[in-house]
Amino acid sequence: MAPTHPRDELIEEVPTTILSAERCHLGEGPTYDVSTDTAWWFDILERRLFEARIGSGAITIHSLYMMASALARIDAARQLIVAENGLYIRYIANGRMDLFAPLEAGNPLTRSNDARVHPSGTLWFGTMGRNAEPRMGAIYALHGGRTSRLFADVTIPNAICFAPSGDIGYFADTADNVMYRVPLDAASGLPIGDPVPFIAHRGIGGLDGAVVDADGLIWNARWGGGCVDVYDSTARRLCSLRVPASQSSCPAFIGRDLSRLLVTSAWQGMDETQRAADPDHGRTFILEARARGRSEPDVKL
Repeated sequence: MAPTHPRDELIEEVPTTILSAERCHLGEGPTYDVSTDTAWWFDILERRLFEARIGSGAITIHSLYMMASALARIDAARQLIVAENGLYIRYIANGRMDLFAPLEAGNPLTRSNDARVHPSGTLWFGTMGRNAEPRMGAIYALHGGRTSRLFADVTIPNAICFAPSGDIGYFADTADNVMYRVPLDAASGLPIGDPVPFIAHRGIGGLDGAVVDADGLIWNARWGGGCVDVYDSTARRLCSLRVPASQSSCPAFIGRDLSRLLVTSAWQGMDETQRAADPDHGRTFILEARARGRSEPDVKL
């Protein structure tokens, strides 16, 4: 396990634009559909789903009747929404949402958080206490139409992502500031061994959402650090890219060539003085990262 000791002088500036000036209380869960050049993300606490046409810059904000945190493409007409009490099928044409599977429905103290689709089509997703109560959360998998709990006793599940080969999975518990590495069956996306500590972050901010590029590099948003850190498969930090909001929360590769990085942010927990000192808090950004990104797989139901 490699500790990291971030220094501000190592944070690089790259050309950055504001994709959406609308402030998210808790922006999270970005994903990108390359077939339609459309990005999606959530404001979890305000129960909103954002839809951005990258080519034109047009943005639509959809109101939801529940807190939701992540989205996966099923096909051209449908999405799977990870929400506070279940997985829902959303029909893009009219926004209708039908319950597919309940999620900790008997526990009103938890909600959903981070999620990502494995190359096999299996979805990993996490839950947490609504007030980040210690060890109240878990990480689940949706595989073969059924959900199963993979890991329990997680406080804030984040950074769920996968190596391009599908044989390695990653996730973090932001409360502990540790990212874990898990051996997987590449065909199913399910664990074949126990998680082992991979990155222990020691310094400014905490490990939040992450995504893996075509070269196996891990791009991790640093909550409270205003940046995205890039790690290689040995846990070595290669660089950090500045995000113009301190509470950067989750990245996603966007654009037809998947070379740019969408990064969400949040103003959760910030008082008026802190928000004034962080003028772009809660906005959503595009970083000209020159990445070699990967498109997100469709989830298999």
